[in-house]
Amino acid sequence: MAEPQVLLSAGEVSAAVERLAQRIAPVIDDETVVVCLLTGGLWFAADLTRALAACDRHPLFDAIWLASYGDTRASRGEVEVRAGLQRPATGRRVLVVDDVLDSGLSLSQARGIALAAGATEVLTAVFARKPWPEPRGIEPDFVAWEAPGRFLAGYGMDAAGRFRGLPQIIALD
Repeated sequence: MAEPQVLLSAGEVSAAVERLAQRIAPVIDDETVVVCLLTGGLWFAADLTRALAACDRHPLFDAIWLASYGDTRASRGEVEVRAGLQRPATGRRVLVVDDVLDSGLSLSQARGIALAAGATEVLTAVFARKPWPEPRGIEPDFVAWEAPGRFLAGYGMDAAGRFRGLPQIIALD
């Protein structure tokens, strides 16, 4: 493996999240349920909800635990639901938040879970959107950073469970 290359510094990550919060704030309210996709989305969801608070938006918070990668670098092609919604979504707007969009399987599954739980509208936000060779079943409503087609780690993204806690984003290819 080559030496990791920093693609976005911690400061650039923070600035991207703040810009995204300013775009999201006008379209949500305090009854919106922000749904974090665990595990990778945790870092982004925490920073995004703090940035939304700075925009005077205080949405409800929940999480869904989905798994599609395990410790591999490629999706298994199916999504395992390890824990679903805990907060009622009936009659509410839901904002699903994840770290990175690759195939779109997890984001699509989460959107379906929220709709099945009675959400009136489901919006999606990802920190990083990677290029994909074929059309995805879902494209996010909000994207903080258009990422290169590289193996990313840091800021929630991992390599077999490592590097999630880095405040910057690195390439490991």
